[in-house]
Amino acid sequence: MASKDFCLNMPILPKKSSPKASLAAVMGTGLALLSLSACAEKNQLVVDSGVGVASTLSACPNTAIPEHTGDVTIFNPASSRDASAIDVVATITNVRPACDETGAEIYATASFDVQARRSDNRGQRTVTLPYFSTVMRGGNTVVAKRLGSVTLNFADGSYRAEAKASGAGYINKAAATLPEDIRERITRKRKSGDPDAAIDPLSVPEVRSALQRTSFELLIGFQLTQDQLQYNATR
Repeated sequence: MASKDFCLNMPILPKKSSPKASLAAVMGTGLALLSLSACAEKNQLVVDSGVGVASTLSACPNTAIPEHTGDVTIFNPASSRDASAIDVVATITNVRPACDETGAEIYATASFDVQARRSDNRGQRTVTLPYFSTVMRGGNTVVAKRLGSVTLNFADGSYRAEAKASGAGYINKAAATLPEDIRERITRKRKSGDPDAAIDPLSVPEVRSALQRTSFELLIGFQLTQDQLQYNATR
C-alpha cells in the first residue's frame, strides 16, 4: 500500500522517543536530542472547523540534530580547553530536509551548511570535519548510519569559511506506514453522542504502539570524539 498523508481529527501524539537512548546509540553517550525540523508543515497542528484539531502525518522521517553534536570546537594545543587555545569553531546550520516517497523505499535527505570561524586568519588553510547521518526507528533503534566529511577552505586573511554538505538514508516504506486499521481508528470522524466520542484514539495503547513503531528520524551531526562531546555538554 502506498504511503499517503492523512489528517488526524485529534491532537497529534508526541513521539515517545527516548532521547538518552537515541544519542547513546548514535554517539555512545546519553544526551538529549534537539529536534530541528519534522516536515514541519506536515506535522503542524491546525485548528479545524469541527471538534479537536487537524494534523497531517507523513511517512517521511523527522529530521533532527542530536543535542551537543551541532557544533565542534578544535583546540591548539589539542589537550587544552582554555578559551585562548580555541583554534576553529564550526556549526551545522540551515538544515533543509527532503523526502522521496515514490519508490518501494523512502529516500530521506538533509542538506545543510557548515559555518566556521578560526582564531588566526593568517595563511590559506583547509579543515576537514567528519559528520554522521543516522536513521533511527522508534526513538531508540539505529537502522543505518553513514559517515561523511565536509571540507572548509579558509582564504588568506579570512576568519570565516562556509561549506555545504548533506546526509541521507533509506527507510522501508512498509515499516513507516501505519496499518490500515490503525489509520481508520485515528482518522474516523466522531460526532457528539457517539459511544467513543470522548475517547482520544491516540490514548489507546495499540495505537500509540503502532505510531511508535512507524516513527523514523534522520539525525545529522558532527562525528565527535568523546572529549569533544564532553566539552560541548559541559561548557
